[in-house]
Amino acid sequence: MGAVRAPVSSSSRRKKPMRRLQPTAAATGLAVALLVGGCAAHGRGAPPHDDPAVTAAAPAPLAPPAPEPPAAPPASFAGLDARIKEATTEAAASGAEIAVALLDRSTGQLLTNGNGRAYPTASVVKLFIADDLLYRESRGEIELSAADRKALDAMLRSSDDGAAQMFWDRSGGNAVIARIKARYGLGGVVAPYNSHWDVTQAPMTDLVRYYDMLLSGAGGLPRDKADIILGDIAAFTPTGADGYPQRFGIPDGLPGEQVAVKQGWFCCWNPGRQLHVSTGIIGADRRYVMAVGSLDPTTAERARADITRFVRTMFPDGRIG
Repeated sequence: MGAVRAPVSSSSRRKKPMRRLQPTAAATGLAVALLVGGCAAHGRGAPPHDDPAVTAAAPAPLAPPAPEPPAAPPASFAGLDARIKEATTEAAASGAEIAVALLDRSTGQLLTNGNGRAYPTASVVKLFIADDLLYRESRGEIELSAADRKALDAMLRSSDDGAAQMFWDRSGGNAVIARIKARYGLGGVVAPYNSHWDVTQAPMTDLVRYYDMLLSGAGGLPRDKADIILGDIAAFTPTGADGYPQRFGIPDGLPGEQVAVKQGWFCCWNPGRQLHVSTGIIGADRRYVMAVGSLDPTTAERARADITRFVRTMFPDGRIG
């Protein structure tokens, strides 16, 4: 830095004999301190700068954070493949055809029993109807009234068919399925051949993919809108609006877990089989998503017991984590 010179009076301008000064220890220490403190000394013969800049040393770059160790599969996954085969064989003995898909969202591990057929979704398609409504509302394409929001909640929590039909008709029927397929990449989903929402078909792997993308936001639904769906299916009622029990499959099969589910059922699907579909999110941390579809030639009560036993055979302790 340039030195600041004090004003010199005229009386002090007389020349005085020069004396050679010996550096004192204090002066030497000051010079060292200045050098260490960042003031660079000018090289011999180089003209001094009038106002040299003082630059602080750049901080050393921070090391990138250590990567988190990969998540380990839960202990309950040990031997799970064998238990899935056992559950499938057990169901077949009673005439039931059951498909399952289970995704561990932490490890990316997907388990199935190899049944990739598309099942009618019944009321599970109400997830798609709600998602489509909330997405279009987020884009300013439609406006949902307070009555609409109440009906949407009832459609998801209590599986209200009247609300589903109203929204299906208002949203263009099969066009709902086309829009959801495009946003979520659900290649196996088939729009209803007769335009009735309950016979939309989907393989269990596509339903698991839908839930995973709903949770991550990859399907495009904004977080605040997705939270409406997630909150409603977490608050599912023990029985549907039509009085049908809603705890078959995942809820009663995994009583030790916190679950959020959308269930589907009707009678009958070719040739006269009871249809039940149990889908949802498992665990307080939402680590697992699961979908189970069943076509069962027995009674509705027996069919509910069969799909629940299938889940319980997979996880005898009644929980995954």
